[in-house]
Amino acid sequence: MTARAPGARRAVTLRRRISWLLAAAAVLLGIVLVADGVALGRLLAVQHQVTDQLFDARVAADDHFAALVDAETGLRGYALTGDPATLEPYDQARAGSGSTFTEVADRIADLTHDDALRSSAVRADDVAQDWFVSYAEPLVAQVRSDGPQSVTNAQVEHGKERFDEVRAAVAAFSDELSNVRDHEAAELDRWTRVALASLVVMGVVGLVAGVLVWVALRRWVTRPVDELARDARAVASGALDSPVTAHGPGEIADLAGDVEAMRRALRDQVAAVERSHAELVSVNERLTAQTEELSRSNRDLEQFAYVASHDLQEPLRKVASFTQLLQKRYGGQLDERADQYIEFAVDGAKRMQRLVHDLLGFSRVGRLGGEVTDVPLDRVLDRTLDDLGELVRETGARVEADGLPEVRGEEPLLTQLVQNLVGNAIKFRSPDRAPVVRLSARRTGDLWELECRDNGIGIDPQYADRVFVIFQRLHPKDVYEGTGIGLALCKKIVEFHGGEIWIEQPDGPGTSIRWTLPAVGATPLPPTLVPDGALQ
Repeated sequence: MTARAPGARRAVTLRRRISWLLAAAAVLLGIVLVADGVALGRLLAVQHQVTDQLFDARVAADDHFAALVDAETGLRGYALTGDPATLEPYDQARAGSGSTFTEVADRIADLTHDDALRSSAVRADDVAQDWFVSYAEPLVAQVRSDGPQSVTNAQVEHGKERFDEVRAAVAAFSDELSNVRDHEAAELDRWTRVALASLVVMGVVGLVAGVLVWVALRRWVTRPVDELARDARAVASGALDSPVTAHGPGEIADLAGDVEAMRRALRDQVAAVERSHAELVSVNERLTAQTEELSRSNRDLEQFAYVASHDLQEPLRKVASFTQLLQKRYGGQLDERADQYIEFAVDGAKRMQRLVHDLLGFSRVGRLGGEVTDVPLDRVLDRTLDDLGELVRETGARVEADGLPEVRGEEPLLTQLVQNLVGNAIKFRSPDRAPVVRLSARRTGDLWELECRDNGIGIDPQYADRVFVIFQRLHPKDVYEGTGIGLALCKKIVEFHGGEIWIEQPDGPGTSIRWTLPAVGATPLPPTLVPDGALQ
């Protein structure tokens, strides 16, 4: 954060301003939501009373009155015919299967504040009960004992008058029930208007709050950020001497101060970079010249390694030929020490020839640019066994292969690779058993992982990496002949094809050498070889 001048007052932070604004809006919206919740709750309660309680009460009262009417009709039919079947509605009404008017009134007692509804219900039930007791039951008994012909017209008319009293009492109860319904409907209408009004108020409050938040954010955030962005773009365009001014709330003012400090630091750094640029240009020129000189020296070194290996062949052939001729013609004519010296010379010349030959082959890997094709490793193994036929017969070796695949590469180099591995496996055989060499392969993605496994003397794990270094030998040359280049050449061939080679510790006697080569159709791997022909 940038330091402020002593006594300078820090602007109110944006977080505090937005907190105040959102708190005020939340309080206002909370009040409106509470009022709206109360209105909606009351509205739902009144709606339940009107649509459920009052509707059920009206239906129950109508059903009870209809049962009374059916009872009166059945009674008159029985009085006229004496048929007991016509008396069934009467019996059902007398049994009281439905709710009485008093029960209906008690069910909705909480909807009215006076006793008029219940009084009218009690009156209707009393009149109906009196009609049953004082008129209907004696008439039924009379018909059963004396027959329908005993009923007079005066009794029928008296029964109609008595049931008209029941109708009047039920009508009075129905009127009271309608009054309760009208009151609750008015209450429902009032709370509906209140709920709608609260919803409108909530919408207006939400709109006002949104407008206030938008105005506040524009004043506190958008405008100061736009001004800061304008100053920052000016600095980014290269105007490093243009100051960045601070406006707006505390956080944005602090950010502007940080950008201003960054501008000053950037201005100083650019000045320093410009001062050092001239030095870098001169250093780069010197590095370019040195790089060209190094490349030329490297090419000369590569050419020297190739030419030296190649040109050493001729004098070595002469030395080897004449020392062998000297040994053949004068062997046994000199003393024993002279014969020994001649034998040392012949042996040294031969070993020097092998060393130069192997060194020449090592330097040629990657230089000749042979054709990359699909190479069947079965064919490579057949050619290897032809070349090593005499060694195989002499040692009684058995070479086995298990479904060798096709790989991408240069066939001569791959032939040399397999020949060196198989030859080494036979050469470093155990003296107490016939050598067995087994080649196998398995697919791992775009690569084939191959293995050359033997039952020979094995390699100590501590020398697993050392054997791939050129001229490294683990055994005296008088025990196992060789130049120490074979496995280094194998490593160079494998890496030229983009693979790896390593020693795997087997689960039994012998040695397990594994390496990877690109499969046919896979994306070719880049060679990991050092520059063409260079010795590594």
